[in-house]
Amino acid sequence: MIQEQYILIDCGECTQLLLKRNHIKPGKIRHILISHLHGDHYFGLIGLLSSLHLYGRKSKLNLYGPPELLNIINSQLKASATKLIFELNFVPLDPGMHGTIFEHDNFTIQTFPLNHSITCHGFLIKEKPKQRKIIKDQLPENIRLQDIVTMKNGQNVYDENDNIIYHHKDYTLPPKRSLSYAYCSDTAYDPGIVKYIKSADLLYHESTFATDMAKRAALTYHSTSEEAARIAKDAGVGKLLLGHYSTRYKDLSILLEQARSVFKESYLSQEGETVEIND
Repeated sequence: MIQEQYILIDCGECTQLLLKRNHIKPGKIRHILISHLHGDHYFGLIGLLSSLHLYGRKSKLNLYGPPELLNIINSQLKASATKLIFELNFVPLDPGMHGTIFEHDNFTIQTFPLNHSITCHGFLIKEKPKQRKIIKDQLPENIRLQDIVTMKNGQNVYDENDNIIYHHKDYTLPPKRSLSYAYCSDTAYDPGIVKYIKSADLLYHESTFATDMAKRAALTYHSTSEEAARIAKDAGVGKLLLGHYSTRYKDLSILLEQARSVFKESYLSQEGETVEIND
């Protein structure tokens, strides 16, 4: 959730069950981002859309994904003779596409290409610069609202002769830091993505294999945990979340150890855990 807007990234099987288990109301989701069309990343989508339809959703839902996804959804809806009662706004993500795909007053959603066996996109959710905080008990009496707004935007207030009436630093505190989250699902090790995720506060990067499986990772267009850590280090991110583990690993500690040998602030993502980014 960012700025009271819920964003779901990828929608594999059992997504609805996991939302319910973690007390997240599906109706609050405003955006769904689908990175690519391998089943574990979108097979739960038609079920979620159908449930939202049955629940009586009225508000628009924004769906972003590969162009072929719309045909898949339409075919499934047609086969079940379903006409959604809410607006589904589909935004196609073409191969190689990068840039802003959604802009809100307070944040943006950006996409960039990943290096996988089929077209795949990463995402960056980034807060815009925040306003300065007003020190209420220091405000002069009868100050105009427009002057307060001016100072919150980091500007001084001037009179008609260009003399400073109110210096914004006298009546405001610095704004809270703007935060960002980068998501890199299935991808081979690719230093080319560093420029898109530079200085993200939190990076999720797939880490399917341990280092001894590096050749297998490259062959299947996946990454090792050490390679994920290299990306995190080169991008100068705050924290790295590892994920998309191969089922061969019953004990994930080896993946974490290898990542931390390169980037200390590496952590395992675990089902049901909440990770907060603090400003």
